[in-house]
Amino acid sequence: MKLTNPGAFVIPFAFADLSMAVVGGAHALTVVMYVAAQSLLVAYGSHRWLVLWRTARGRRSRFAAGTSAPAHAGASERPHDAWPSITVQLPVFNERRVVDRLIDAVAALDYPRERFEIQVLDDSTDETVERAAAAMARHRACGIRIHHVRRATRKGFKAGALSNGLATARGQLIAVFDADFVPSPDFLRRMAPHFDDPSVGMAQARWTHLNRDASWLTRAQAVMLDSHFLLEHAMRSHAGLFFNFNGTAGLWRRACIEDAGGWQHDTLTEDLDLSYRAQLAGWRFVFDASVEAPAELPGDLEAFKSQQRRWVKGSIQTARKLLPGLLRQPLRFALKAEAVVHLTSNVCYPLLLLLGLLLLPVLIGRTALPPLLVWSLELGVIVFGAIPVLRFLWTGQRLAGRSMRDAICDVAAALTLGVGLSLNNARATLEGLGSRPGEWERTPKEGDARGKRVPPRYASAIQVAGRAEAALAVYYSVVAVWVCAGGSWRALPFVLLLATGFGWVGWGSLRATVLAAR
Repeated sequence: MKLTNPGAFVIPFAFADLSMAVVGGAHALTVVMYVAAQSLLVAYGSHRWLVLWRTARGRRSRFAAGTSAPAHAGASERPHDAWPSITVQLPVFNERRVVDRLIDAVAALDYPRERFEIQVLDDSTDETVERAAAAMARHRACGIRIHHVRRATRKGFKAGALSNGLATARGQLIAVFDADFVPSPDFLRRMAPHFDDPSVGMAQARWTHLNRDASWLTRAQAVMLDSHFLLEHAMRSHAGLFFNFNGTAGLWRRACIEDAGGWQHDTLTEDLDLSYRAQLAGWRFVFDASVEAPAELPGDLEAFKSQQRRWVKGSIQTARKLLPGLLRQPLRFALKAEAVVHLTSNVCYPLLLLLGLLLLPVLIGRTALPPLLVWSLELGVIVFGAIPVLRFLWTGQRLAGRSMRDAICDVAAALTLGVGLSLNNARATLEGLGSRPGEWERTPKEGDARGKRVPPRYASAIQVAGRAEAALAVYYSVVAVWVCAGGSWRALPFVLLLATGFGWVGWGSLRATVLAAR
């Protein structure tokens, strides 16, 4: 699960005019639901204050921006036989645009050749198989130990491929890279020393972005990921709280995987699931922000939406699977509370969608409440809901080295995108509450074909998408006009954010599917 908990970035911008009183039973129920949804969003938003406070406290210590103690200092002087053996696993499925780039980058890793091997876990059904075989042959001729691992069926999807590869892997440590990653040559040398501590079961590197400035969509995604890694992961790692392997750009101790029960495919986020099982088994995880792993961000909205559906649905499935047992464990309260927030924060999406849908009925049925109560409620939304989320995203951009101007623009884009995703991700959240794991949706990659039309079989959708978001954008545009005419000015920022977010996602989805069908 890459971006664990994207729902944490949804801003509760519910600046509705709360001057209302209950008029009739139906309106009373509407108001209660509205206030409940707003309160829960504010609670999740206020968690950002805790993350920011713990991050600031951690940066005053010897830890900076989540970087663990420099375990890799002086590592290059080690003799070859002192390095642990490593198997690098590359799970791929129909990745003809990027498989050569991936194999070339991993084959160039600066690590003792007798101490590492590569497994290309190839479940592809297209020419990816031939392209991968040709790339492997080139590197095998240069002395790289690289194996083409094929399966008769795609059972278990990525988790099944990783588990199948593990059966023949020789490494003490297992590195995983998805098809869209291009690790730097020193990746293994810098990450492996973390495992000198026998309690460490997994070490995660920080993602960076090959195509960050390609579009507003990629810039908005980068904002979400930067804050996730540089604030959330850093804080949880430093505070000794549970956090997760992000599915790629990390190393596992093989014994940790096996001790935790191995890769399982009863959720769509096998990485999040195994992470929690491993930490419940007593293994310690490390996040090293100083080691960067560049990757390609989804280039169109339908690709991004498919990725989000998998992450959101899988996180809810993992919460259903593991939270009851975790809460029964004799763990400290802070760890349990953080785990609940971590695994359930995607409920922000259906809450935000509900809030938007209830806004107009609430405004229509309003009557006067005491002004002091109104301002107190709205101040609470701003201080404990809006400001911490804005500060959270802003701080992530500043830690990532973005200029003030870029940070302002990119944070605004991320907020708008998060709101526009609420319909797509609310559906995924509700599906995650069901009993069926569902299909593992592949996220299309563009690779060297970036900016060119994607052939239909590599398209991110097979039918016209974005119609529901476009309809909501029109609806909220009408509501914005009504709000202005009625003088409910404090509701206007929220309504405009809804109209803009749904408009962006609706248009982007429609454009992606129309271009793919040409």
